[in-house]
Amino acid sequence: MAGETHAETQLWIDGEWVKTDRIVPLENPHTGETFAHIGYASVEQAKQAIDAAAKAFETFRHTPAWQRAHILRSVAELISDRRDELAETISREAAKPMRAAKAEVDRTIQTYLFAAEAARDIRGESIPMDAAPHGEKHTAYTVHRPLGVVSAITPFNFPMNLVAHKVGPAIAAGNTIVLKPAEQTPLSALVLAKLFKDAGLPNGVLNIVTGDGKELSEVLTTHPDVAFVTFTGSPRVGKLIRAQAGLRKVTLELGSNSPLLIDEGFTDGELTQIAEEAVNGAFSYNGQVCISIQRIYVHQSVYEKFTKLLADKAKALKIGDPLDKSTDISALINQQAVDRLQSWLDHAISGGAKAVTGGKIDGRVIEPTVLIDVPEDAELQQEEAFGPVALVAPFDDWNEAINSANRSKYGLNAGAFTKNIDHALAAAANIQAGAVLINQVPTFRVDQMPYGGVKESGTGREGVRYAMQDMMEVKMVAFRSDAFRR
Repeated sequence: MAGETHAETQLWIDGEWVKTDRIVPLENPHTGETFAHIGYASVEQAKQAIDAAAKAFETFRHTPAWQRAHILRSVAELISDRRDELAETISREAAKPMRAAKAEVDRTIQTYLFAAEAARDIRGESIPMDAAPHGEKHTAYTVHRPLGVVSAITPFNFPMNLVAHKVGPAIAAGNTIVLKPAEQTPLSALVLAKLFKDAGLPNGVLNIVTGDGKELSEVLTTHPDVAFVTFTGSPRVGKLIRAQAGLRKVTLELGSNSPLLIDEGFTDGELTQIAEEAVNGAFSYNGQVCISIQRIYVHQSVYEKFTKLLADKAKALKIGDPLDKSTDISALINQQAVDRLQSWLDHAISGGAKAVTGGKIDGRVIEPTVLIDVPEDAELQQEEAFGPVALVAPFDDWNEAINSANRSKYGLNAGAFTKNIDHALAAAANIQAGAVLINQVPTFRVDQMPYGGVKESGTGREGVRYAMQDMMEVKMVAFRSDAFRR
């Protein structure tokens, strides 16, 4: 699929390509040109994919760990062999700058390698039964067993690596999968069909259904053969999926508006370094990253200096064609995203916010924007921008900065730069987030770390081993040693 112009795609069900009745054009977000035609699954075809996965599970659940690990490692090697081609696919369908697209492919390789290692290391524990009265003369241990069919719904912004964070752990644990990729970026997922086939994955273990999320979400979350649902996307859709899933186990990776705290006491050189990292953290892939820096709280003593550094470095980012290796900023994913962000910018500025730099919109491209004096009730304070916008505000007291960071319905990642150990410990203890990163931007993520949030940022954790834990059930086995002795 990758690299083909005006390709017409099909569904991947039970190891075969399946035609669809509905075909939808896929646009390049940067040029607006149609470069592929995507087959959209019907509800009945989604059911067929689930049925195929359920049937395959009866056999695949018994596949030994070494074999699952071998398949995953082989996929990592095959992706490495096609690195440049796959990066181009990501860049074309997501308008992701090429450097970022290649970095995503590299991370995807690591994610599958982590999954291969984790598949070999699933272990239970022995239970000290004699720790309780009447527990003596019993020997017990736990084992981990796969759940069954995993329904995975993935977003557009990391169309290959966030798929890997669901597919890799599912296969490592011995589950089967039905994958529904984002409508905007289906090609990066469909390419997995051949990769896993070539790696030796049995038919029916991985099924890929492209299509309309609104149309397919109900069957993917309520079908009786679906045992686990994993979703990355908006809180609005996450709440709907939670309601539909019933008693099934669910992992939801939802929204964020990540805060960054910057303390006093930094030299000019150190402040410049922090500004460089903050620009990358705020504007990488046009800010379309779940843990993109959105709110920056800076100590009053360095507020003006830091704000100027940040604005100057934002101005220096190159806007251009995502296929150009020198491009930093490109088009947002679609016009709807542009219109939403423009209305939020207009509302903030009408309420008194000032653009230190940026704010201009040309087609689907929004200049990297640094805002100050943003009202607390503005959408850009309350919601997830998911675009190249960062807000900067001063503080006098560290606890005040922590309280400001917590004035959000989200809590995914947060970052804090400080040389004060008491301040570092206070941030770690009191910031309400799934992860608090000290002397690091909140956009930092490596693929083996636990990743997930609190409040409306979701529930459950990704990071291969942590995702696997949720995708398995723990079974206890106990032996009584004196059952028939008198």
